[in-house]
Amino acid sequence: MSVALADNDYSEQERTLFNQVSHTEEWGEAVTISNLESISAQELADALGSDREVGQNFLRMAVMMALADGKYSDTEDQVIQGFCKALNQEVKEINDLRKNLKAVSTHNQPHPNVLKPVKEWLDHMDIHDSQLANLICKVIPAQCPFERDIVLFGRKLMHIPAMCKINPVYDQLAGLRFRSLSYLADKGEDISKYC
Repeated sequence: MSVALADNDYSEQERTLFNQVSHTEEWGEAVTISNLESISAQELADALGSDREVGQNFLRMAVMMALADGKYSDTEDQVIQGFCKALNQEVKEINDLRKNLKAVSTHNQPHPNVLKPVKEWLDHMDIHDSQLANLICKVIPAQCPFERDIVLFGRKLMHIPAMCKINPVYDQLAGLRFRSLSYLADKGEDISKYC
């Protein structure tokens, strides 16, 4: 929530992601953004403790929230950097992303690998926690909601391709979801609700 509201632009994409994250069985009740207060970096560090993996997983989710609307603002970055400092973690990928974004804005030209650090970071995210795996499976859809066949009178007229595939981190998110499903299946959990 702190990341979503950092830039004073609570977009529809951020709202959707927040709603998916906050409406889990583990929380017991629906949580709305209006009944939450921003958390300070130190409060976050106190709550998460010193487990590096827990901190890394939180930071990955924070970056996903920041990128949910396709914008990674300076104010969102400041919040995430504060979290990194409080968690005593330097996230090289975020620093590399910041450098790439500054290079793009300085040269006014698109940088072909601007998101490469984030893609690599998501690709290397290991799943070691059932709660996180369930959350990822819930947040990342099994299939693109826009992909469909247009059929009239029993004949397929056209196919609308998956718009998700134009998402620059689509492959990373699909891989993350697959690793989460695999982890849950290995733990003996029923994953049919996510298929």
